[in-house]
Amino acid sequence: MIKPFRIDIPQSTLDDLAARLRNTRLPAPLPGDDWDTGVPVSWLSGLVDYWRDEYDWRQAEAELNAYPQFTTEIDGQLIHFLHVKSPEPDALPLVLTHGWPGSIVEFLDLIGPLTDPVAHGGEARDAFHLVIPSLPGFGFSGPVSKGGWTRAKTGQAWAELMEQLGYDRYGVQGGDIGGAVSPEVARAAKDKVVGVHTNGGPNLPTFPLSDEELKSLTPLEQDRIRRIGEFMRKEFGYIAIQSTRPQALAYGLTDSPVGQLAWIMDKFRAWTYPMDTLPEEIISKDRLLTNVMIYWLTGTAGSAAYVGYAQEQAWGETRENSGVPTAALVLAHDVAIRRYSDKDNNITRWTDVDRGGHFAALEVPDLLLADVREFFRTLR
Repeated sequence: MIKPFRIDIPQSTLDDLAARLRNTRLPAPLPGDDWDTGVPVSWLSGLVDYWRDEYDWRQAEAELNAYPQFTTEIDGQLIHFLHVKSPEPDALPLVLTHGWPGSIVEFLDLIGPLTDPVAHGGEARDAFHLVIPSLPGFGFSGPVSKGGWTRAKTGQAWAELMEQLGYDRYGVQGGDIGGAVSPEVARAAKDKVVGVHTNGGPNLPTFPLSDEELKSLTPLEQDRIRRIGEFMRKEFGYIAIQSTRPQALAYGLTDSPVGQLAWIMDKFRAWTYPMDTLPEEIISKDRLLTNVMIYWLTGTAGSAAYVGYAQEQAWGETRENSGVPTAALVLAHDVAIRRYSDKDNNITRWTDVDRGGHFAALEVPDLLLADVREFFRTLR
């Protein structure tokens, strides 16, 4: 049963957070105090000060509550979602799915242009009714009480959610985990999903690649393979921890707001583009902190890690091709390669862009908005 939902964090919870931030015990800086060993103390301490003294959760809470929110139960799991209808009667329903370490906060700046394009300089023909769920185990859809929430199971849950809402024809869009879940919705509901749009691309290659295969790649593709290799050498540690010991990690992140902040900011710095630019120069401090607050207030660091990385099929495993038209917007930070995505997706649109990072909706909403509109125009 679908029930209305409203975020209403007790003041005592916010007071507890303020006390923890006042009593923060920062570690001594490691030699160099730079991003090579993690989040620099000199940088994070300034963001902690801002969080404690200037950030306004109540303002963020009001912004979120300005949109209709609901909960339902699917396969024994509480699912939270925004459901924002367009004023345009012929709007196409669209499911937007976030990733890790993101949340529904990623899409706030796109809700208006997607649902009411005329009011934002667009055309009525591009209007969408939006369904924006929190992934199982994330935020207000967390924690989880059962395992097995793979991308495929989440895709099936989204198909069930749209069934509950009475939509029998709709599109899906997402990046990161959302970029893997969205094709699964199409596999679960081939006759209802008209199109799949991903930022970042739906597939990565299976390693190792043969020398012959490497030689067959274009210079752009070879660069992406190189960057995947660098990621595996320099950044894979967080996946190893989250996929094998999410509960051990959860104690620190659930008890320390600064621990939670640092864990997430490490990825926002590494995955925004360009990487040598500080995160708050690309995404506002308030947006960054509101995203962190979703994890902190719901205590879902552990369940988000568990769902995000502990319950997945093998990397590169071939899936059934749904036949549903699929688009990929591949930004400058991304590493997807079309030939590998073509194997189990019906790729009909592939756009390589020389700007933007992993968090498309937060970093380059204009690019994402334009690509989503153009892709779905032929599918309505």
